[in-house]
Amino acid sequence: MKSPVRLASTAYEKVWGSPHTEPWHRNPERRKIGEIWFPASDSVSILVKILFTTDNLSVQVHPEGKTEMWHILRAEPGARIALGVRETLTRERLRETSRSGEIVELLNWIPARAGDTFFAPAGQIHAIGAGLTLCEVQQPLDVTYRLYDYDRGRALHIEEGVAVSSLEPHAGAREAQSIAEGRELLAECKHFRTERLRVNGSVLLAPRARNAIFVAMTGEGDVAGLPFRAGDAIEVPAGAEPVRISGVHATLIVTTVP
Repeated sequence: MKSPVRLASTAYEKVWGSPHTEPWHRNPERRKIGEIWFPASDSVSILVKILFTTDNLSVQVHPEGKTEMWHILRAEPGARIALGVRETLTRERLRETSRSGEIVELLNWIPARAGDTFFAPAGQIHAIGAGLTLCEVQQPLDVTYRLYDYDRGRALHIEEGVAVSSLEPHAGAREAQSIAEGRELLAECKHFRTERLRVNGSVLLAPRARNAIFVAMTGEGDVAGLPFRAGDAIEVPAGAEPVRISGVHATLIVTTVP
């Protein structure tokens, strides 16, 4: 890969999805879209998605290989995220409350607003609430263990989930850290590093040692000469040359493997 490439997107309907996906995804048929995936090249062991919710997702957990983060793009009043539990549990208590549904009340529910960022390491019990649009950055493993699903009839994976779950409370939202004018660090771990970039004009980013994914959240412009608008994702190869980004009231999520 020698030049920037616009990533193809794939839309998936979900029972908890939303017909209101603009401006990130055109949806004239008003399908209940839950996820938009932007698979990158084999050079990037990261998967970026945009999620749209009108109902609660299942209470779930991922095994090692699927650490993730969520950056909130749009939130209805009262929208919230559950991240971890409010008190330390035993595995037997987690098993019992998952079967009964009481687990929903034991979760650490946090108000979610546009601009918030949440980090969920592998093994962290979590649930994404209704009324949200968010950008998810994750390791590409596609394994989810459902602990509780509001009696929607889908398969549960209680034993598998209990075995890999962290039983301790977890910190909530991550504070964005300013690293340069128009640039903020949202989350960083050994699996990915994600920034928010605001552009109204033109900026030049230093060369990167790894391929990077740029996802446009607002506005329009171009990344290294390749045009974008909200909902577009562009993969930029590693190289020795700086990357120029031009935009009009543009906000982008930029993520790469450290």
